[in-house]
Amino acid sequence: MAAGSAAPVSLSVVALLCVAVGGVGAGYFAEEKTTAESAFLRPKVLIAILARNTGHTLPYYLSCIEKLDYPKDRIALWAATDHNLDNTTAVLREWLQNVQYLYHYVEWRPMEEPKFYNDEVGPKHWTNSRFTHVMKLRESAMKTARDKWAEYILFVDSDNFLTNDQTLNLMIAENLTLVAPMLESRSLYSNFWCGMTPQGYYKRTPDYVPIREWKRLGCYPVPMIHSTFLIDLRREATNHLAFYPPHSDYTWAFDDIIVFAFSAREAGIQMYICNWEHYGYLSVPLKAQQTLEEEIESFNHVLIEAMIDRPAMEPSKFVSVPPKHPDKMEFDEIFLINLKRRQDRRDRMLRTLEAQEIDVKVVDAVDGKALNTSHLKALNIEMLPGYQDPYSGRILTRGEIGCFLSHYYIWKEMVDRDLKQSLVLEDDVRFEPQFRKKIMKLMADVEDNQLDWDLIYIGRKRMQVERPEKSVPGVKNLVEADYSYWTLGYIISLQGSKKLLAAEPFGKMLPVDEFLPIMYNKHPVKNYMEFYKPRDLKAFSAEPLLVFPTHYTGEEGYFSDTETSTIWDNTNVPTDWNRKHSRKTREQGEISTEAQNTDALHPPPPIDTAFRDEL
Repeated sequence: MAAGSAAPVSLSVVALLCVAVGGVGAGYFAEEKTTAESAFLRPKVLIAILARNTGHTLPYYLSCIEKLDYPKDRIALWAATDHNLDNTTAVLREWLQNVQYLYHYVEWRPMEEPKFYNDEVGPKHWTNSRFTHVMKLRESAMKTARDKWAEYILFVDSDNFLTNDQTLNLMIAENLTLVAPMLESRSLYSNFWCGMTPQGYYKRTPDYVPIREWKRLGCYPVPMIHSTFLIDLRREATNHLAFYPPHSDYTWAFDDIIVFAFSAREAGIQMYICNWEHYGYLSVPLKAQQTLEEEIESFNHVLIEAMIDRPAMEPSKFVSVPPKHPDKMEFDEIFLINLKRRQDRRDRMLRTLEAQEIDVKVVDAVDGKALNTSHLKALNIEMLPGYQDPYSGRILTRGEIGCFLSHYYIWKEMVDRDLKQSLVLEDDVRFEPQFRKKIMKLMADVEDNQLDWDLIYIGRKRMQVERPEKSVPGVKNLVEADYSYWTLGYIISLQGSKKLLAAEPFGKMLPVDEFLPIMYNKHPVKNYMEFYKPRDLKAFSAEPLLVFPTHYTGEEGYFSDTETSTIWDNTNVPTDWNRKHSRKTREQGEISTEAQNTDALHPPPPIDTAFRDEL
């Protein structure tokens, strides 16, 4: 053996030594037992919060941040706010003071002055100075993340709402350098692009809509993600990633999201968008000339739309939220029709209306399933001779009778209480953006022009689609109603209620949405109209409509309490609306250009500025 070399040890000697100490993995002493290794700590994450004029969104935004299912002692918060005209600084400061002890580290960068940029036309205007400031802030947040040895940095704009509490875990699990959860808006707008022109602008592609509408699921390479995204700082390539200054070869538009996308491209980092699940919502960006008030209205619409298929967003318990002050919008009464057994719909509608500061009276609907033959005889209810559903051919159902009675009793209450005008809403509606402002403006115009009216639809299915409906002189966004279905929402006058009651419909009943067109002499079946005289109801409709169904026939979540019931005179004969997918409750089909009510519409505003990125 050469000098200095190690002596070989035989495997048999090693085996004997292992036996002598109790075997591999055992303790040094025979009675000692080893324990399993502990789990790894979760990766350290810095969440960057940039807020400007978002005092109205912050309570809900911050609630989503604090509800993320991730150890708070592994999260650092980096928050900056500036150029505010509202109470953003106060809300963010209150929240940080109350949660700072829950998180690993908090960095707070408020700037009280100035309250606006010198070169902006309003708080929604993105100027070069604003882009520069935002890029510098994002760069500063990323530098702090690196300095604090964070393994990830999560950017979430303050009008993005991560309602899925697993979002952070899910994005980390994708094991990608730069990845975003796809967020939903009330339009096709989202936080990614599928295409980009050689000049760095948005480009339409056939891939966008299937991804945005969850028709294709996965994580997809895209040229742009923005607003909410996760960066894996453990990756070497991220050392070359920067928000500011722009890359030395950058010649595209001066826009923070495009500058960052270019930086990622130059660093060799692919961006990804994931839509495996529903992760949350974002607001559609406003145009430069729009106001903070309009943004608040836009956010309220995001809030109420989110309630339709998912739990309502709740404000953070760590911030003060000003109380709402609901009123009746100058109506004598606002009625909300709801079946007592449909508590889910009642709760959603009451929350939706409260968000819009609308005060309503809940009316317990007549439940068709609870009606029996004795009830019908006591009310002298008989079906209109010869009536058949125009699509299925079936006769009247008890659900339809219950629906008619629910509306009838409201008309009767209006007469009994001498209510001059009321708004009637069913409990399965969704609202147009700025609903409150639009309906109040409509009624003000109606009053200013001294229009003689009985009923104004604000939600309906237009059935006559061969020609335009007649516009109302002097009143924009109003037409004379032609044959229509649905009673989702309508405004009715005292005079209109008296006319409907005087028709004595119980002895010749048909569905209420067939009865109304008869009363304003627009029903296509002449035989039905012969049973009702006079037919002088003065009926109009908002154009465009202000409320729509939450769901349509065939969609997930659709259910009809009027059609899923027995026929009116035989409880042993159920109806089966789902088998044929009744066309009555399908979504309004596309109306031809020739038949559209264009005369009633306001001209579109001039397009002098566009969204930063719009579809």
